[in-house]
Amino acid sequence: MPDDGVQLEVFPTCLHLQRIDTARNLWRFYRMTVQRDLFGRVTLVRTWGRIRTHGRERVDFHEDEGVAITALMKLAEAKRRRGYEP
Repeated sequence: MPDDGVQLEVFPTCLHLQRIDTARNLWRFYRMTVQRDLFGRVTLVRTWGRIRTHGRERVDFHEDEGVAITALMKLAEAKRRRGYEP
């Protein structure tokens, strides 16, 4: 196994998924980011929609980064079950 120097994140703070099915004209994206707002609160920002559009956005507030990352991982698993891929 060659070492290409790429370090994978154990707890990702940003994830971009997409689902493309040309037969059904389905071109979707789903992006999640854990970040802090101007007041220092931890947020999980979710953006979704059709590829090449701005899409819709939702911001969820969490107690700390650990809880937000757990929510991100849970949502990512649900999206992967629906056919979204990195």
